Amino acid sequence: MIPDKEDLLKSVLFKTSRSGGKGGQNVNKVSSKVELILNIAGSGIFTAEEIALLTTRLAHRIDLEGNLHIVSQEDRSQLANKERTVEKLIALLKSSLHVDKIRKPTKTPRSVILKRKSDKQSLSVKKESRKKPRFHD
Repeated sequence: MIPDKEDLLKSVLFKTSRSGGKGGQNVNKVSSKVELILNIAGSGIFTAEEIALLTTRLAHRIDLEGNLHIVSQEDRSQLANKERTVEKLIALLKSSLHVDKIRKPTKTPRSVILKRKSDKQSLSVKKESRKKPRFHD
């Protein structure tokens, strides 16, 4: 279960820095790049099973200290980038905590198998009747 946005915001840390890209002189003046840092194990908002699931599924995104880093620098506004990092975090948590249903293996009913075979047989007879008759010597 994904925690509320308010609970997430209480347990994350935001870092800002100057970003590259478009923006002209604004890039040189304003720290619009936002980095969101979440310590998954130390946040206290996840259960032990969820922590284990997140650490295995997000292993490539977690550093040695157990922090998850999400960066946004698409917009010129620091506030817009901050909102975008929170949206990315929520989407990432949703996809990582999703557990697929266990598939129950099913068997094809005998009646379906027999119907398919009879249909194949009737089609075969129909096509066989279209051929020219062969006379044997």
